[in-house]
Amino acid sequence: MRKVLIVDDNENLRRLISLTLQGADYELHEADSGDAALQRVSALTPDIVLLDVMMPGSADGYEVCRQIKSNDDLRHAKVIILSARGQKADLDAGREAGADHYLIKPFSPVELLQLLKTYD
Repeated sequence: MRKVLIVDDNENLRRLISLTLQGADYELHEADSGDAALQRVSALTPDIVLLDVMMPGSADGYEVCRQIKSNDDLRHAKVIILSARGQKADLDAGREAGADHYLIKPFSPVELLQLLKTYD
């Protein structure tokens, strides 16, 4: 069973993603900020991190992604950024941070499921 960490400050979006992934073969975990994500990711060593960019606290999604990808114990994790920020500069920032994929909100739950299946 693959571990998925859902990181977003919007509780409703975390719930929607959880409902979307429910029934698939995933162990779901949540964090509501970049700082919480950094704490959870070290303890969980997730296989997939679904990561918002704009969150409260000292670490935004790009910083969380950079820290995951620079850690030998975590860099295997696939990081998918889910953000309302969809300008070229935002996509470039995600790529530079090491994100494996970037989905622009609002995204299709079906699209998310299909993307996750490519990581199985």
